[in-house]
Amino acid sequence: MEEIRFDDIERLRGKVTQEFGPWGSDLLISQEMINQFADLTQDHQWIHVDVERCKRESPFGGPIAHGFLVLSMLPALRIGSDYAVVGFANAVNYGADKLRFVSPVPADAKIRARTRLVGAEAKPKGTQLTQEIAVHVVGNDRPALLYTMLVLYQGPTG
Repeated sequence: MEEIRFDDIERLRGKVTQEFGPWGSDLLISQEMINQFADLTQDHQWIHVDVERCKRESPFGGPIAHGFLVLSMLPALRIGSDYAVVGFANAVNYGADKLRFVSPVPADAKIRARTRLVGAEAKPKGTQLTQEIAVHVVGNDRPALLYTMLVLYQGPTG
């Protein structure tokens, strides 16, 4: 795997692409996970937690995961890349430029994700990388979630 120093802006910009990288690992989004997320966030909307009502009334035929549950599972998806950013002291989630919940994730479906680098920019406090992440239900061409993530890589101090 190619290693690129966090402050080597030109090499990082060389990784900017229109193509997504390889798929990360699959992750099962179980009804139990959905219920636990509902308890944690106090979001017990029936479309997520009431299995019988969903079978009767939901346009999806069953419960679906909360969009923010799917988003929160990104670290567990272990998205692959052909390079590693190195030499930084810390990486800070700096926010998002765009977040879209494009299609539902049914309970007990497996999801997976892939990413592409869309920008690398020097900032006063480090290097900001902008990545687009696409999360899909395994077997679906249409993404469930599209997320443009900003990460600030900061060097060692002192």
